Amino acid sequence: VLDSQYGMYVWPCAVVLAQYLWAHRRSLPGKRVLEIGAGVSLPGVVAARCGAQVILSDSEELPRCLQSCRSSCLMNRLSHVPVLGLTWGRVSPELLSLAPIDVILGSDVFFDPKDFEDILTTIYFLLEKNPHAQFWTTYQVRSADWSIEALLYKWKLKSIHVPLHSFGADKEHLASSSLPGRHTIEMMIISLAQSDGT
Repeated sequence: VLDSQYGMYVWPCAVVLAQYLWAHRRSLPGKRVLEIGAGVSLPGVVAARCGAQVILSDSEELPRCLQSCRSSCLMNRLSHVPVLGLTWGRVSPELLSLAPIDVILGSDVFFDPKDFEDILTTIYFLLEKNPHAQFWTTYQVRSADWSIEALLYKWKLKSIHVPLHSFGADKEHLASSSLPGRHTIEMMIISLAQSDGT
């Protein structure tokens, strides 16, 4: 039985998103990146090691996950990377005072449908403040009934599907890791919908 604090594990989606970051590593130096629901922070750590200015975040209600973010930074000699408590769906002083960002990362944050709207509320808030930013996210397909399409429309967001083969992530073993294994992982890039209704 898994610990209720999901952020204490490296999940297959994190490996796939890290692979995407590695494939785009030449575009990362100087980019301002925020990872939400970071947990062990594999994507954020990769982004930071590739030269991005990274902020890691997880729920302020999960101190063990925040400590896991800090530990990952220390183990990877990234002590300069800030770790913030940001809870999805909650406007906090930390959220309001965030510096401008270019990319938001989230691996397997679409895990529990009860959190989907809170996540997209937070993403919408961040993209409104940073209209040219994008949310790069990977998710594991767990149920054909789970969809965020209606919520994307509600929050005036659009998504682009990113084929895993386009960045070499369509295999069972990635970067000497057996993750993602046989899991079905998808990736999408979410951004603000344009005013023309797209």
